[in-house]
Amino acid sequence: MAGGALTDEGGLKRAHLYEHRITSYFIFACIVGSMGGSLFGYDLGVSGGVTSMDDFLKEFFPGIYKRKQMHLNETDYCKYDNQILTLFTSSLYFAGLISTFGASYVTRIYGRRGSILVGSVSFFLGGVINAAAKNILMLILGRIFLGIGIGFGNQAVPLYLSEMAPAKIRGTVNQLFQLTTCIGILVANLINYKTEQIHPWGWRLSLGLATVPAILMFLGGLVLPETPNSLVEQGKLEKAKAVLIKVRGTNNIEAEFQDLVEASDAARAVKNPFRNLLARRNRPQLVIGAFGLPAFQQLTGMNSILFYAPVMFQSLGFGGSASLISSTITNAALVVAAIMSMYSADKFGRRFLLLEASVEMFCYMVNALFF
Repeated sequence: MAGGALTDEGGLKRAHLYEHRITSYFIFACIVGSMGGSLFGYDLGVSGGVTSMDDFLKEFFPGIYKRKQMHLNETDYCKYDNQILTLFTSSLYFAGLISTFGASYVTRIYGRRGSILVGSVSFFLGGVINAAAKNILMLILGRIFLGIGIGFGNQAVPLYLSEMAPAKIRGTVNQLFQLTTCIGILVANLINYKTEQIHPWGWRLSLGLATVPAILMFLGGLVLPETPNSLVEQGKLEKAKAVLIKVRGTNNIEAEFQDLVEASDAARAVKNPFRNLLARRNRPQLVIGAFGLPAFQQLTGMNSILFYAPVMFQSLGFGGSASLISSTITNAALVVAAIMSMYSADKFGRRFLLLEASVEMFCYMVNALFF
């Protein structure tokens, strides 16, 4: 439980007594931890661009390449209709879904840092296999390793950032994951724009550069501190206190430490956590927080647009380079929006961001429908 023990009214027991300073140790932990977002973002951005590159299609999907060149009597989008190509793109998400179950176990038993290290190694292997791919089987195997890496990273990184963040700036620090995800997408688009002009192996460079953030995250993870919350859960109280002192930059951490200990004790006291989660009193939060908000966000189609943006722009008649430039502009807007949300999260609250984003998306979709 991030942030400390909860009272019956839902507030932190001793939050008004918490003290912190922004230390170099804390900044380092946040930078390394948030790199998990760059893994996810880079793959989101790079895959759509690679699947629109002619050199990639010629080698693995010659049928699609021929349809692109022949201008058959069908919509441009239908030229990309291929089940194996769909398997290539979707295998990552399926692997990510399955791996989250293992990631939750590793994160709970071995700590958040353990999951971050596992995720970086798996993502590195996926990048190497995809860059060296000689056949579709290798491509899909690489995607599976990438998916496992994303499953572990996306499970552990937001939790790590939340637990390392001081309560007063937790919203801003949590948004680092979203910011690095958006930066990863933008960087991938810029790389695709350059590698698309390198024939015939530019696509290999795009896929292989996924190893760079994975290496950085692994090396940083080797010296990354475990979160105080995780150390308390493992019964390492003195070590947890030492890390909390170092990351908060003050010796006056007793109030926050006691909240962490009480939160851990309260969590252990729940004998059947999943049954407790499904209890009547918790159902509204479960339905809205765990299912409703994530589902509605996906149903807006935003992730599909991010993933298939270059292909979609080509389907609208853009050339190869023009489609990549258009995708880059779209993703640059994402980075700007992520920075704005970092500023707003603690100042105006999470509910404000949800309401503002919902109204904004509704207006854009109405505009797209009629204009």
